[in-house]
Amino acid sequence: MKVMVGMGCDRNVSLATLETALSQALILAELDVLAVAGLASIDKKNDEVALLALAEKHGWALQFYSADELAKVIVPNPSVVVQKYMGTPAVAEAAALLAAHTEMHDLLIEKHKYLGTDGKNATVSIARIAE
Repeated sequence: MKVMVGMGCDRNVSLATLETALSQALILAELDVLAVAGLASIDKKNDEVALLALAEKHGWALQFYSADELAKVIVPNPSVVVQKYMGTPAVAEAAALLAAHTEMHDLLIEKHKYLGTDGKNATVSIARIAE
């Protein structure tokens, strides 16, 4: 099985925080990092150093979606806070679903939140790629 990972994060998050959040989410999904086909996030994160570094480290494709594209995706955990700051009710869940070309039934990890030792938040969602 191959999956896409949707990620949301605070500005200037560390690579260590993203790696830990992803590792925890993969454990919850009972998946190995080799199952990951790529990452996805909101286009406002297209210059987020740690996100770019994570994709490069693993050789993963990195896809970005606009707030309008993400807002059209039905997700189980919309957030008023994310809506306020990003213009969409969800980043990680919606990005994972869009990148995997699937719907909620293939969302393996809905919204795993992690607060890193750097004091920054990261959110990870994992969706099975549609066959």
